[in-house]
Amino acid sequence: MRISTSQTYLRSTTMMSKLAAEADAAQAKIATGKRVIAPSDDPVAYRQLANIKRATANDQAYASNVATAQEVAEQSSDALSAVEVQLQRAQELFTSAGNGTLSDADRTAIGKELESIRNTLLSLANSKDSRGQPLFGGATGDLPYEQAADGTINYVSSGEPAGIPIADQTTMQVSVTGDKAFAAGDSDMFAVIATFTSALASGGDVQAAAQQAVQATGEALQSVNLARTSVGARATRLEMMSDQLTDAGLARETARSSIEDADMASTIAEFQKTLTILQATQASFSKLTSLSLFDYLR
Repeated sequence: MRISTSQTYLRSTTMMSKLAAEADAAQAKIATGKRVIAPSDDPVAYRQLANIKRATANDQAYASNVATAQEVAEQSSDALSAVEVQLQRAQELFTSAGNGTLSDADRTAIGKELESIRNTLLSLANSKDSRGQPLFGGATGDLPYEQAADGTINYVSSGEPAGIPIADQTTMQVSVTGDKAFAAGDSDMFAVIATFTSALASGGDVQAAAQQAVQATGEALQSVNLARTSVGARATRLEMMSDQLTDAGLARETARSSIEDADMASTIAEFQKTLTILQATQASFSKLTSLSLFDYLR
């Protein structure tokens, strides 16, 4: 069977084009270190990589949220610790005032310090987190405590703040609202200090008032301690979630590498083999097309 020169030419050019494409593909794999670059390289593997990429992006977002939540938890814990310090000092002042005869100077000094403590407690109760949101506020996102014209301090928030998404269909409210953290009723820390300060300023015996203030402050401290414990438990859960996200990320990276990464040794060998065949084919084609007989027969 005779093969026409046009067929020979077409077959040679087709083979060279195919070899050149294979060489380019192998070179791209060497340059990127990836076995799968386009869907045509391996459709099934390409879909698997797309799924891994989506899962990684989702978990990166969750990891960022977890880090934010951990920061909020730390800020909440620090603020609650600071509140405990202030309440403990107030309790010391109540005890001191109830254990002896007070001079006018003593009353003035204790009253001023208690007023300073009350102002500090208000500032702490209205603390904001790294996002600019009140640590102890409710659903409204406004500052949880307001001081009225008559000096009374009231909790004005309501509801629960929105949780932070930390996993699929999972959110966490990291801190606690002020009405839970700082007690209420007879053990409201602002009212306790204000009531005793008024009794102190009246000039009468404050022993009974001091006993009541010490007891109420103890209840407030217990409430703050419970809030710290709750925040601490949430921080522990966040740490576990962070570890889980890290482990999942490492597992996905291993899966991605096994699917996507090229075997460099075999890929380089494949490239060199393809390049050798291409060069030999090009040389043969060049000799063939230079023959005068080829030109004549064509």
